[in-house]
Amino acid sequence: MTNFLVKTIANAGALAVAIWLVDDITLTGDSTGGKALTLLLVALVFGLVNLLVKPVVKLLSLPLFILTLGLFTLVVNALMLLLTSWLADKLNLDFHVEGFWTAVVGGLIISVVSWALNVLLPDND
Repeated sequence: MTNFLVKTIANAGALAVAIWLVDDITLTGDSTGGKALTLLLVALVFGLVNLLVKPVVKLLSLPLFILTLGLFTLVVNALMLLLTSWLADKLNLDFHVEGFWTAVVGGLIISVVSWALNVLLPDND
């Protein structure tokens, strides 16, 4: 359970950095507390998308991973971010990613920041 909370906080931090750096990734809300709650909920959705959907997509696109020497990961990360944006819209969360190339840049930022935060934060497994 602790590991799940740590990963959710790392996802929320990575999403916050992407929102801060990329203009077309938006998180709106009435207050700072509302934005923080929305960010945590979006981080949960993002974590579930990465847990359930991403492995299936990676398996089905394995030839593309091999052909591009792993660079197709950027496309998969962008698609997972776009899927998170779509699900957030369906769940009435105020999070939106505008366009594929914005998602590529956002996915790259989220990957780097999430990796760095997971290195720094404790892992109790």
